[in-house]
Amino acid sequence: MDFVTSSKINPINRLFTILGIFSCFVLQSQQILPEVERARVVDELLEDRFTNLLPKLMDDVGVDMWILISREYNEDPVLRTMLPATWLNARRRTILLFYRDKKKNTMDKLAVARYNVGKSIVSAWDKEKEPDQWKRLMELIAERNPNKIGLNFSKDHNIADGLDKTDYDEFMQNLPKKFHSRVVSAESLAVRWIETRTEREMVIYDQLVDITHDIIAEAFSEKVITPGVTTTTEVEWWMRQKVTDLGLETWFHPTVDIQRNSEELVGHLYSFSGRPDDMVILPGDLLHCDFGITYLRLNTDCQELAYVLKPGETEAPSFLVNALYDGNRVQDFLTKNMIKGRTGNQILAKALQDAKDNGLQPAIYTHPLGTYGHSAGTTIGMWDAQGGVMKDDGENYPLNPNTVYAIELNATVNLPEWKRDIRIMLEEAGFYGENGFRYVNGRQTELLLIPRIKQQQGY
Repeated sequence: MDFVTSSKINPINRLFTILGIFSCFVLQSQQILPEVERARVVDELLEDRFTNLLPKLMDDVGVDMWILISREYNEDPVLRTMLPATWLNARRRTILLFYRDKKKNTMDKLAVARYNVGKSIVSAWDKEKEPDQWKRLMELIAERNPNKIGLNFSKDHNIADGLDKTDYDEFMQNLPKKFHSRVVSAESLAVRWIETRTEREMVIYDQLVDITHDIIAEAFSEKVITPGVTTTTEVEWWMRQKVTDLGLETWFHPTVDIQRNSEELVGHLYSFSGRPDDMVILPGDLLHCDFGITYLRLNTDCQELAYVLKPGETEAPSFLVNALYDGNRVQDFLTKNMIKGRTGNQILAKALQDAKDNGLQPAIYTHPLGTYGHSAGTTIGMWDAQGGVMKDDGENYPLNPNTVYAIELNATVNLPEWKRDIRIMLEEAGFYGENGFRYVNGRQTELLLIPRIKQQQGY
């Protein structure tokens, strides 16, 4: 009923209705920003990264000139993260040039394009004076005479391999011969740019993960699930619609699956592909979801568990509570082995061995998280590579500070009560900083209950 036009509503009730709606709007607006405010925040974060982070990264990896080249709708994944909020794509051929003079402590941020790219990157090409874009780029290179020219090509890191063959060939054909020997892969710089989080980004990240947790908690509740009626597919689409209704995006379709005492444990692939659709959720089920959102150019990735109470139950069975505890223990063995400089394979091997030595059956497949969902950086196992990842997945890439990971893993637990094994699958955002590891917004240590217990009812 429209509270503005209806004449039958008591004026006091109408006032409370208006206040209630306004209150809901204020609470939501504090958590999720309107588009114009998001753009402001995104651009401020970019300015901070260009001004304070990028010079340090270039010094660390020893590349004094970084050139990124993209054409519209075929963007380099790294260049895409550098575009201002109002640019949804590159324009024509967009060329960015970053030059770091460490001795003078200066940083040139130039666009070989007809216009500025945001506030920091200034146009350095007047087409009326020099019609040839490539020739203008070569002039800028010659003027600065860099020691190393980094280009985004890489065998080991897909996100750092964004320079297409056409632009690479054009670049090398136009580049003066004396500079050819100075061209190097910028993969280390590209990965560091993608994986490194700033202090302000981490403040925002906590809010992103909190929103993610809230959506999961609502999805795994009696507000969404009616046992015996609701299906897993319906919950998945509810989560997807919730994201849209909040004005957010997701980088993958949510999944919901069931483990129950009447079925055998299936392979790891079941969680990613091949799950039956429209399974009706029943009392006694152990539910699992995989869900993430995209907001302010950052991504979350979270897996949590819920138990559907049987009539008369007020808590989950102790054997499921203990199983979740085993999953948390695997998390602990992983995160305590996340030490600066260790490669993902070294961390994986030590964490798996520690967990097995303590009687657990672990599997670890943790990936970098941030600007992309499956981001660049230190990969700690894959579900189908428990012996370690291969070279083209970054096997030798070390753990760096100020990076975020989806702490993704599982523990296989035997349940005599169900006469079968189950798999406790967990995933939470974790931050590795100079002072070690912490979860971005906590982790699940208790099963969500469906329905929530109403203490006043009594059983």
